[in-house]
Amino acid sequence: MIESEGTLLLLGTSEIKNNELYIGGVSVSDLKEKFGTPLYIIDQADLEDRMETFVTQFKSDQFETHISYASKAFTNLYMAGLCKKHGLHIDVVSGGELFVALEAGMDPAHIYFHGNNKTADEIEYALSAGVGTFVIDNIQELRWLNQLTKEMEKQTQALLRINPGIEASTHKYIQTTTNDSKFGISTDDEKIHDMIQSLIDAPQIDFRGFHCHVGSQVTDEKYFFQEAEAIVSFTSTISKRYDIDIKEINLGGGFGVQHTPESPSIDFESFLTRYIDVIEATLQKYKIKPEVISIEPGRSMINNSGYTLYSVGHVKHTLEGLPLIFVDGGMSDNPRPSLYEAEYHAYLANKMENQVSENYRVAGKLCESGDVLIQSIELPAAESGDLLIIPASGAYTYSMSSNYNLMPRPGVVFVKEGQVVEAVKRQSYQDLIVNQRHYSN
Repeated sequence: MIESEGTLLLLGTSEIKNNELYIGGVSVSDLKEKFGTPLYIIDQADLEDRMETFVTQFKSDQFETHISYASKAFTNLYMAGLCKKHGLHIDVVSGGELFVALEAGMDPAHIYFHGNNKTADEIEYALSAGVGTFVIDNIQELRWLNQLTKEMEKQTQALLRINPGIEASTHKYIQTTTNDSKFGISTDDEKIHDMIQSLIDAPQIDFRGFHCHVGSQVTDEKYFFQEAEAIVSFTSTISKRYDIDIKEINLGGGFGVQHTPESPSIDFESFLTRYIDVIEATLQKYKIKPEVISIEPGRSMINNSGYTLYSVGHVKHTLEGLPLIFVDGGMSDNPRPSLYEAEYHAYLANKMENQVSENYRVAGKLCESGDVLIQSIELPAAESGDLLIIPASGAYTYSMSSNYNLMPRPGVVFVKEGQVVEAVKRQSYQDLIVNQRHYSN
């Protein structure tokens, strides 16, 4: 559920009781008392509903569909376990993400291994684990994979990541299909044919098809439909040129979500049905019949089920500009406003029904002038001890968190029907020095 009431944005199972925000049947003040702040909170029921929406709505009787969760958005053992429970595939971009997926019990055959700079060690690790599909980014990676599959006597599957030159309307740092992108190879680059021929000739590699990712946080559906047209058209051309059957087309993700009451979003239940219709029509137009069509939701799966809870420290009025609400976290737990000028919403979770009275900035405690989470937001009168919560912040917060200023990383809790699971414990000060040693003469 998304319910906008003026400046209020209620998501999932969130509700107001006695002037306080509850998520999954649990009050945020209880969560603060037990787990401290900052704290990442995941609405598990809402998350699982969205997983089922993707699984049930992105279906066709003309081809098999894979919903591959993009774990870079947010992953841990508990999250990967939920992906397994709901029959999702998962994509990983590093040895660390691969390790977590395997430790959570994911079927290696259901793992896609992405990344523009996979190391030889990572490739060897993935081959040893039986990872299902490598998404090839560049010629050097292909050479390494070809060599290692021979040396290790392993068979594997591969997709080639391509860039059809679509410039989606999103921040330049998260556009990924332009001709100068660090990811994949342009379909206009003649070297792409050398890579395709090498994949076809590789004795231990089953070349299954192509991958494309239009970008991130894209809310205009037309770009996904353009991407489908571009990749299917290219696939048809390659299939005829090399006289091969393309078994899989992976359309990536990038589906935009709502961060603020004013921001656009996608209604996934209806969009996914339209998306399937467009894909089916495009495949029919170009007369190709892949066995599998895959998509890779990440942000769109987790973001609106996630919240970040802070305690208010001080409220500061400066000579110029809006007054500042200082919270006990900041760019160490959410660097996106500093990196991408990402916009977020917030409310005082212990004053949900209080009258809005003032316009504030929300700033963190990190030693950076740019550590401002929200540049302008109307809230009730704020004071020390209040609880400030940022909804729709499940993606690229925990996964991008750091120990800058030696801030301990926050914990992660999943809430559902009044029950709480501490999926990730908050770091202690001792955790910060676990791999360090003292100086000695």
